[in-house]
Amino acid sequence: MEEQAGRAAGAGGEGPRAAGTDAATEAFVAHRNLLFTVAYEMLGSAADAEDVLQETWLRWAGIDQDTVREPRAFLVRVTTRQALTRLRTLSRRKESYVGPWLPEPLLTAPDVADDVELADSVSMAMLLVLETLGPTERAVFVLRDVFAVEYDEIAQAVGKTPAAVRQIAHRARAHVAARRPREAVSRTQTRGALAAFQEAVETGDLRRLLDMIAPDVVLLTDGGGVVRAALEPVTGARTVADVLLRIAAATLEPAQVNGHPALIVRTGGEIDTVLAVRLEGGLISGLYAVRNPEKLSRVDRETTVTR
Repeated sequence: MEEQAGRAAGAGGEGPRAAGTDAATEAFVAHRNLLFTVAYEMLGSAADAEDVLQETWLRWAGIDQDTVREPRAFLVRVTTRQALTRLRTLSRRKESYVGPWLPEPLLTAPDVADDVELADSVSMAMLLVLETLGPTERAVFVLRDVFAVEYDEIAQAVGKTPAAVRQIAHRARAHVAARRPREAVSRTQTRGALAAFQEAVETGDLRRLLDMIAPDVVLLTDGGGVVRAALEPVTGARTVADVLLRIAAATLEPAQVNGHPALIVRTGGEIDTVLAVRLEGGLISGLYAVRNPEKLSRVDRETTVTR
């Protein structure tokens, strides 16, 4: 579980680091990637996940370690509770958010896509499905279905009985199953489709672009009211294609984002957009364009380091 979460977190990790060899720090660092991924999947925000980890660390560092029998279970419980509190606050903020809200893009390790279940759980499409769950349902689903945490542990984390958690898990699972993308697409297929898509955009080939896009394609653009973006979903192949061709003059860079191939769009050397896609039936059925600068700062830092 920790190994999977570490790959999901990719280059992430800006919170507490091991400053010494004390047991508290070592235990926290050992589980840090797991805790980050749990918080990120609950919140859809790497920045807020980092804040949750900071709060978890402060709680962890302030207790008598000898009173904790299972550090992992304790840390997951604290992280979940902190994330639930923050999730309820974020839910109120999203009610006044300008335009569509999209998760903060997360650069992920290249081999995350090999683990289909993990890649699916952090994908843009899945995180948007998780947004339709209530806070407790989301926590239960993430802990049980993604990380296989025992019901007893989840019950302590969310303040419910194990029997209630089982019922919540069942409802959440059914809710997600009815809304999640139904077609599994391999990494090779996605990468190939994205490469062809990138070439069509860069060359301004409208006909080729239309051949790759589903007739009922939906483009969501998240500008957060800070930069220019559509305030409503953009639908229809021709309308979406016209929007995409406006970025033909930009620089498009392939990247691994949220477990799947995606594109980083740069103008003047600066990140303008992170563009993720959803494939169904061999066609692009969904596009997620994150343009809000606040949500791009982490990707900008991490790609600046590696460029």
